[in-house]
Amino acid sequence: MKILFVCTGNTCRSPMAEVILKHKQVDNIEVRSAGIYAMPNAQMSAYAQQVLEEAQMSHQHLATQLSNDEIEWADLILTMTTTHKDTIISSYPQIEHKVFTLKEYTSEGSLENVVDPYGGSKVIYEATFEELKALIDRLIQKLEKN
Repeated sequence: MKILFVCTGNTCRSPMAEVILKHKQVDNIEVRSAGIYAMPNAQMSAYAQQVLEEAQMSHQHLATQLSNDEIEWADLILTMTTTHKDTIISSYPQIEHKVFTLKEYTSEGSLENVVDPYGGSKVIYEATFEELKALIDRLIQKLEKN
């Protein structure tokens, strides 16, 4: 299965989710991330990098702008907010069946968002990291059942 995580700038949430899932080394899962409004080749935010390094999760990341290539590559597109989901579906209505928010997909339809830590303190990034880790554990459990 090919999973694409999507957020706004592809410098905080979606790359952290990508690294966490890659770190789990689940068989038959490929993962990428992209941003709806990404500045191509931008670095991951400093706090996101620091939190991942402290968790001993190696990463190499440069921001990727969401494009047709990623949309077509992915079997499952998991966004961080309902706004991201709605934006993708409005641009690509034919793929609505494979676009969900991460919380919706892992939490039986929850419409809550993963809050953007951008510009926040390291503590906020750590909280986002812990939230993403828990959601990705649920994601793996769901995928293993299917």
